[in-house]
Amino acid sequence: MNEFLIPATVFATIYGIVYLIIRRKERMALIERGLDPLSFEKKSDDFSSLKYGLLFTGIGFGLILANILVSTGIMDREAAYFSLVSLFGGIALILDYILEIRISKRRSQLEKAGIINNQNE
Repeated sequence: MNEFLIPATVFATIYGIVYLIIRRKERMALIERGLDPLSFEKKSDDFSSLKYGLLFTGIGFGLILANILVSTGIMDREAAYFSLVSLFGGIALILDYILEIRISKRRSQLEKAGIINNQNE
């Protein structure tokens, strides 16, 4: 475990430092040109809790099903856990995408009808 953890930590630290340096330079360049650096920030995501909830639920279903398949001897341990966690996690993200599209369409229809106000502004 330590053979993986130490290089991964070093890589993550170097990546984080380089990312922060580049981001600072970009922000300073925007300020020098008279632009607002906050205008380029990503807007807050209303669906993040839905996305992570579905993802972790899918991973949980994958782990449960993998445990059942390993206990009954139908699949190997490594293949079952890796494939089913990936499969159900991916299905959860696809489901999240479909739900986000439907919710966004419904929200825009209600805004056009004047039933609700635009809460993003």
